[in-house]
Amino acid sequence: MRLSTSPASEEPPEASVSRARRTASAGVAARRGGRTPTGDPLLGARFAVPAPPRTHVVRRRLLARLAEGAAGPVTLVSGPAGTGKTVLMASWAAEEQPPGPVVWLTTEPDNNAPGVFWAYTLEAFRHHGVTLGDGIGVPTHADHVDRSLLTRLACALSRLPEPVVLVLDDFDEVRSREVAAGLEFVVRHAGPQLRLMLVSRLEPLLPLHRHRAAGQLTEIDGADLAFTPRETALLLRRHGLDPSPDSVRTLSARTGGWATGLRFSALSLQRGDAPYGSPAGHDAVADYLTAEVLAPQPAPVRDLLVRSSVLERVHPGLADELTGRDDAARTLAALARAHAFVEAETGTGWYRCHPLFAEVLRARLRLADGALEPELHRRAARWLAAAGDLDAALPHAAAARDFAFAAGFLVDNLAVGRLLLGPGADAFAELRSAVAPDQPDAGAAVHLVAAACALARDDAAGCPAHLERARRALADDAPAAPASRLSLALLGLLAGSGTAEGDGCAAADRAAAEVRDLLAHLPGRCAAEHPELPALARYGAAAARLRAGRLDDAEHAFRELRESCTDPVTRPLHDAALGAVALIESLRGALTAAEAHAQQALAAGRCTGPALLRPWGTGHLALAGVASERHELPAVKHHLQLAAAEFGAPLDPVVRTECAVIRSRLDVATGDVRGALGGIETLAGGLSPEDTDGAPAAPTWLEERAAVALSAAHLAAGDPERAVAVLAPGAPGHPARLVALARARLAAGDASGARDLLAALSDAPGAGTADRVRLRLLQARMAELDEEPRTARRLLGQALRLARPELLRRPFTDSGAWVGQLLRDGAGTTEEHDWLTVGAAGGGAPPEAGGGPEPVIVASLTDREREVLAQAAGMLSTEEIAAELCLSVNTVKTHLKSIYRKLSASRRSEAVRRARSLGLL
Repeated sequence: MRLSTSPASEEPPEASVSRARRTASAGVAARRGGRTPTGDPLLGARFAVPAPPRTHVVRRRLLARLAEGAAGPVTLVSGPAGTGKTVLMASWAAEEQPPGPVVWLTTEPDNNAPGVFWAYTLEAFRHHGVTLGDGIGVPTHADHVDRSLLTRLACALSRLPEPVVLVLDDFDEVRSREVAAGLEFVVRHAGPQLRLMLVSRLEPLLPLHRHRAAGQLTEIDGADLAFTPRETALLLRRHGLDPSPDSVRTLSARTGGWATGLRFSALSLQRGDAPYGSPAGHDAVADYLTAEVLAPQPAPVRDLLVRSSVLERVHPGLADELTGRDDAARTLAALARAHAFVEAETGTGWYRCHPLFAEVLRARLRLADGALEPELHRRAARWLAAAGDLDAALPHAAAARDFAFAAGFLVDNLAVGRLLLGPGADAFAELRSAVAPDQPDAGAAVHLVAAACALARDDAAGCPAHLERARRALADDAPAAPASRLSLALLGLLAGSGTAEGDGCAAADRAAAEVRDLLAHLPGRCAAEHPELPALARYGAAAARLRAGRLDDAEHAFRELRESCTDPVTRPLHDAALGAVALIESLRGALTAAEAHAQQALAAGRCTGPALLRPWGTGHLALAGVASERHELPAVKHHLQLAAAEFGAPLDPVVRTECAVIRSRLDVATGDVRGALGGIETLAGGLSPEDTDGAPAAPTWLEERAAVALSAAHLAAGDPERAVAVLAPGAPGHPARLVALARARLAAGDASGARDLLAALSDAPGAGTADRVRLRLLQARMAELDEEPRTARRLLGQALRLARPELLRRPFTDSGAWVGQLLRDGAGTTEEHDWLTVGAAGGGAPPEAGGGPEPVIVASLTDREREVLAQAAGMLSTEEIAAELCLSVNTVKTHLKSIYRKLSASRRSEAVRRARSLGLL
């Protein structure tokens, strides 16, 4: 839609000013009889100071610059079309206090004739009331002005009682060197009484370098004229709009602060239209840029601009590649000098188009030839690849769907690791959908890159399938390039293929050694140029140890990796190793250390790549594990949500298992037993090799970890028999499983079986702090059941001393209300065990005002008890609760007693308050 039919009050200022200048009658003269040397009358409209539009924004920062310039001899306001140059100058003339009269002259192409220019200039002084005397004379020839006339003019100006400001608007219309030389002569000899202010799209032909060197030139350029976000917001409000900060930032970024673009957008928003209309070039901004900027250019220049619109940044050599000519260097430099919406990047040799102008150019490219754009992207990809600019080449190759070239380039240049450590995989989002894993003609390089992209996005099905296809392709090609074999070995190692069980660690070490050996035998300085490759191999070997459950070895390997990754290229691996160490410490129960390392990992920020390569995700997962063991439920929920958002459905079995286990614990703690059972059962089913869809099979220790969580969920559901059943099969296993089995047997009434397990566990190697605490608590419970209170208190005291350094609370909450009773019966003073209170260590939810810290020693509530508690929190009476839940009053009373016991409360309000502080309501 064009705005040429809009009311004058809604026109952008540049359009209204332009129309005011050019619509005056050709017969209007500044004074009777005033004519140019050609005999044409002088046009009075050229002397009029344009009036700013009603929606004008007063820009004090720029008015101050103009006031500063008016104190010196020369001021230049230059910038592209529509940047508000004329409006700014007119605003200053109207709103500020110039040092003297303002003489305004709008120049036009006929002013290139020296006689015509000086005739208009002399008339401008007379029109604005500046008396120069009668002895100056007038030009008599259009093509020449006598130097004596300019001498008399300069002398008359120098004798004025006060300074005079001469504003020459649209001075880019004047390209006559004789006019420029005459103007410089007058400025130099008129002295301080003449203040020249030029408004131009181009830098004028005056010797401005002299004024710059002398500090006598004030300049306001396109960057200064760009609207700031604050000025953008003021402009929108002047149009009756109420913009949000986000919309202001978006509009400022898209327009680059370009005044006319902002005003067109404001008018469009007033009408309820889209800010810029369609991308096909039919909106007002496109019309303006096409008419004012693109159309005046010669055809070769338009062709260069349109073809180079596929680029974010334009290099002359690359532009020549796209056009097939060799004039880009001269053309781009000229466009930048002319402020034709092309800017040079200082000191780089590259150029950029204004974002809106680039949109218009891209729209014209698509309309002109739909098949040309992919070809231009293909040429750009090859040129940038030859220049070694991988990051810039990849998006163009992807846009051209030239996956074979891009993949070959990546593999041959050992850049697969970059896809894992940087944003490169984003450029190939289409590759995974464009290339099927069973596509035979895609080539090994394409499948290797597709596997790397899938690995970076934790694609459990795509990554192994693409790796297998690449492996077959390379097997068919006996003399396969070392770079391809290196990429295959590295990706297989990082994907965990065949490294989860048995000799998995040895297999990982062999794969890492193969990567190092292939890298050493490649020509040139490959190893030195790609430090990320051996570092990734070391990372893969460390991750294999973690998947195998060798936590000590894995932690040592990750620590060594962290120490060795000291350069910027391997920094993501340094951060990833930090997150992995935090996760291992959380798994082992070293909660304080895990918390510290996790916070450092979070400070590292986000990183793309496989699950364990994301320190942000592993940091939050470690903190969720820490909070879970400390029974800080709001913190568990917070960190688990952030970790889940980061990982999605992770390929890595360690991350996948730990997310599900912590979620199950949280559900149990908050009474959502059904959710706990459903989630952990889904995980347990997905950990079997036949159900993983190509993902690495989970090793035994992760299956045991999931089984322990599932057993706890069955206990919370009141089904101890099933809790025993999920743990009983198989070999003795990890101490954590045996402790959980003993607990389940005790709950099922099999005290003898529980006692046998506890006897075997007394000195079990490999037991972590949490396992030892649970063991002591089970022994204490057995002693209490055997009516040995002193032994029970002694064992409870041992558990408390073991748990206190790490604020390990969850074993006590899992054990049930008997722990609280035993504590009250004399297992230490309240002050000794105040750390068992959520909030005492600063990690849980804050208690309600005046309520003090809340005890965390609780037993899980059943679903029905949670329903009763929710009704009680609503201030319903016992009878009302019974009616609401269709229960008898006696049943409600029984549930309330159980709730009080589990929450260590003596009355309803206390139970509700504690349940809320624990996240149960």
